[in-house]
This record gives sequence, C-alpha cells and structure tokens, in this order.
Amino acid sequence: MKLTSEQQAIVAAQGNLKINAVAGSGKTSTLVAYAQARPVTAKILYLAFNRTVKAEAIARFASAGLGHVQVETAHSLAYRHVVRGSRYQVRAAGYKPYELSQLLGLDHEAAAAGQGRGFAFILAGHVGRLLAAFCNSAARTVRAIGYAATVEEPKAAAFAHQHEALIEHHTRRLLKAMEEGSIEITHDFYLKKFQLAGPALAYDYLLFDEAQDASGAMLDWFLAQGGTKVMVGDTHQQIYAWRGAVNSLESVDFPTLPLNTSFRFAQPVADLAAVLAYKAPGGTLPKELRVPLIGAGTSTREKTRAVIGRSNVGLLVKAISYISGARAVRRLYFEGNLSAYIYGTEGGSLYDVLYLSLGQHERVRDPLLAAMADVEELAQYAGQVGDRELKLLLELVELYGTRLFDIIAELKRRQVADEHRDQAEMYFSTVHRCKGLEYDLVELAPDFIGAEDVLKFHLRRLTPDRPTPGEEILFAEQVNLLYVALTRTRHRLWLPLDSVPAGYGLGAGGALRAYSDPLQAHLLQPDAPAAGPARPARPVAPAGAGEPVAWSREQERALVVGFCQGWSLQRMAREVSHSPEQVRRHIEVLQLEERYGLDIPAA
Repeated sequence: MKLTSEQQAIVAAQGNLKINAVAGSGKTSTLVAYAQARPVTAKILYLAFNRTVKAEAIARFASAGLGHVQVETAHSLAYRHVVRGSRYQVRAAGYKPYELSQLLGLDHEAAAAGQGRGFAFILAGHVGRLLAAFCNSAARTVRAIGYAATVEEPKAAAFAHQHEALIEHHTRRLLKAMEEGSIEITHDFYLKKFQLAGPALAYDYLLFDEAQDASGAMLDWFLAQGGTKVMVGDTHQQIYAWRGAVNSLESVDFPTLPLNTSFRFAQPVADLAAVLAYKAPGGTLPKELRVPLIGAGTSTREKTRAVIGRSNVGLLVKAISYISGARAVRRLYFEGNLSAYIYGTEGGSLYDVLYLSLGQHERVRDPLLAAMADVEELAQYAGQVGDRELKLLLELVELYGTRLFDIIAELKRRQVADEHRDQAEMYFSTVHRCKGLEYDLVELAPDFIGAEDVLKFHLRRLTPDRPTPGEEILFAEQVNLLYVALTRTRHRLWLPLDSVPAGYGLGAGGALRAYSDPLQAHLLQPDAPAAGPARPARPVAPAGAGEPVAWSREQERALVVGFCQGWSLQRMAREVSHSPEQVRRHIEVLQLEERYGLDIPAA
C-alpha cells in the first residue's frame, strides 16, 4: 500500500503519540504499517473497541504477516487476568432494576419505611447506574463519583440528590457481594477490578484504537503501562459519554499527528462534517478555524442505501414509512437485528409497554413493567430514573397504539437474514450500531439535533444561565452523533432540513440533499427535489368551510394517534371535541394520508 505523507509521518514517529483520524481516513491500515516498521521481536498490543473490530484487526494483522501483534479488547484483556481460573461467574447481561431490588432487599426496606415498590425500583435503577459509572471511571471509591451531580434529567436528578447517601450505600453492598463471589459479576465489574489491580504487562508498543471512546477505567490502566503508547481516534466521534467514555484524545498530552484525508466521501460531505465537528452554530465559521478535513472519495455507486437514526424510535418511525404505500420496500436489513430496536437495554420491550397500555398485565413479561399499575406510572418511573430508551418506547406506543402489532410483524416479514444481507434494498441502523460501517447513500432520520438547538445552546453560553459541564458533554455528543451519521456515506447524503447549519449552502443537485418532510422516502427517489415534500401541501381550509379556527397541540396529537390506530371519524371526533367533518378536513391539512400511507377512515 502506498502511504500518504500523513501516514508516513506517523509510521516514522518515535515515542508516545496521538493520531487524530477523521472518518474514513484508513487508520487501521496506518496502524498495520506502523507495526510493520517495528522490529519483529517487539511485543505489540492492539486494543480494539469491540469484538467486531477485534476480529477484523486480527485478520488484517495476520494477512500482513504480523503474528507478533496481540489483538484484544479491553474486556478480553481484563477477563484473562481477573476471571479466568477464578471463582467468579460472569453474568451475560447486567442486572435489571427489579433484580437489584430483590438482591439487595430494597422492596422489603421500602415496605418497612412505608414506601411502595415504585420507590424500590427507582432506587435500584439509580444503584445500577452508579455501579456502571463507578466501574467505567478511573475513581478509586464510589464516593468519588459524586453521583447526584452527574444526573442531568431533572426528575432523576432530584431523586438522586435527595437519596444520594442511600444510593451509594447500596452500590457498595452490591460491589462487596460481587467481590466475594456470592453473586454473578458483570463485565463492567471485572474491567474495574483489572484497572484497580493495575497489572503491568510487558509490551513494547500499545496501540489503542477508537481511543476517543475509552472509559476512564481502561485509560487509567493504559497510561500506567510502560512501552510506547499510540492512541488513535477522532475526537469528534465520541458518542459513548453516557457509558463512561472520557475522550482521551483531549485529556492526554501526547504529541499529535493528523490523518485529515478521508477516502470515503468527497469534499461536499467533508465540508459539512468540518462545520459540525467544530460545533459551529452556522456555516460562517472562518476556514482557519474549521477542522481540516479533506474529502478524497470518488465513489458514484448507489447500490447500498441506508437510513440512520439517532434513536430506536426515530429509526422505527422511518422504517414504518418505508413499508407503507406505493414506495414500500420489500427487503430490509436492520444492523444488529430488528429485535435490538424493540427491546430496551435495561429490560422491557415495545410489546410489554403496549400490553401495559392496554391493561393486559398478564401478558407483560418484564417483571419491572408488570409491577407498574399503568403507563402513567411507568412514565413517572422512566422520568425519575432517567431511562431515555423507555421514554422512547412510550412515545412509540402513544403514536401508533395497537397498529404496532401488525407493523412489527410486517417489518419482521420483510427483514432479510444476516447471510442474505447483501440482498437488502435498504439498511436501517442507529448511529451506535453502524459506527465503522459505510454505505453508498445515507438518509438521516429526523431525530438528530437541529441547527436551531445548536444556535440556542451557543447563545446560552453568553448568558448567566450558562450550561453545566454535564450539559456541555451531552450537547457535544448530540452534535457528534450527527457528525458520525453523515460520515457513513460514500456518495450521497439526505439530511433533515432542520439539521443543516444556519446559512450553510448545500449546493444544487450534488452529494448533499435536504428534506423537510420527516416521512418522505428520499433514497428511493434520489433525483427528487433537494428540499421540501414530494407532494405540494394542501392549503388550510378557511374557518368558514368548516375547519375550526384553532387546534391545540393536544388535540392534534390525539388525532394522529387515533388516525394511526384506525379509529373511525366519529371516535376521533369524540376524542378531540370536533365534528367528523372537521376531523376529516384536519387530517387532510396535516397530510396524514401521505405521511402514514393510510386512507381516511369511513364515518
């Protein structure tokens, strides 16, 4: 492989090094060349971010004849030193709140104190989160985390501040039980134990890939090692702060070399990514301040087409639009399988929430959700624990209701298996699941941060009500999610008009297109107009024609829910306190037929 001047500088570098590598810049190839230039007697460790990257790296180093490079993930390395040959039993998944409540006897304590099971579940949820925060941090004690100050959601933060001592107490009890081996340990636990033990391993070179997403625990161990340390990543691709990532590229003072040329996409995508990478409120950022990002991609293929969402719900809503009406797609592929998008990481599925909304408790499988009286209590729990995924499941159930049974069944019917992935007409993925992947055409779901939100955040920095450090981290991660998503494309990108930086020109008919209708299927119509809905909007009927003067937000939301659930005009009219004719007219005004691929129901 012929190396660029940037790659040659990295290969020739001596001593500790940071490599800031933009998306698609060939960082793995660079690390392979770096290892090839070292003595064959040198012991080299390559740390991969996950198992998929590890498998790919093993193949890359092996094909280059570099058998002396040991490829590991942080967890595989920690597992070998802590778990193998020990008394510990590792739990495949983490502990769910209802399981922690039982293990720690929180339900009995709550009952003795005159508090209900709801309090015990909320407390258990916070214990689980503090456990994860501590295990992924560099902290030596639970107290050092300062847990309450790390919780951003208002209701969850209020609970954490009020009961912080209790949360810390039960977290220490849980850690002690794992340490003693009386309960199964988690993957986070043995990683933390590995970091605290601080074993010194005899490597001459340590190559840390995707370092921007390293947890504090792993970074602490890595920096304590001898040997030459090389950290590579993209500071603007950090999207795991919620899981303890500390963006080590910014926190470590090593000499820095760049990989600024992307071989994945062309310059128009590179220019947009550069503006977003700097968290700029508009496209007017001076060139000398922009991230130097060169787009050297030349692909014009349009074979693989993907929709990328920020959240599971945003992606599912988009997927639903692709199986409706004349523009329906027959073969879909979900990165990580469709089931990954309808089940929450902390337990509970879309089906469970739907059954709970229908009052069918006997069909709810998740014990936590089964213990809830109704969806209102579940929403209160999600707010006080700060469970964002559960909130999104609630939103989806509220939007589509019982139609979800048929919708999910149809999505499953059209989903192609992993072995037939190349036969899919459309790929669907959240940002986290497609990181490291690329597609010819990419459409972003309309659930990413908007340009107006970015501008408001920048303006807030100028007021006495400045964002907290936690809010700054969350804001940067939301912009990074957009950056990572749009840099998955090799050729053309469709993005929501709301996400285009204020004043930024996309150009006409090129690689960048914007859309304003959140449910329009643009990837199937790549030559459609660059912005705006495919069909002209119907004018709002005047009040004299029977349309009410005003519809409240609550009435419109109820109308959308009823329409998606197939209610009759009379039932929708009763729900929104308008006549059936007014309901029919407002369905036309909102273009619900076009949005959801449904017909206006009969009277």
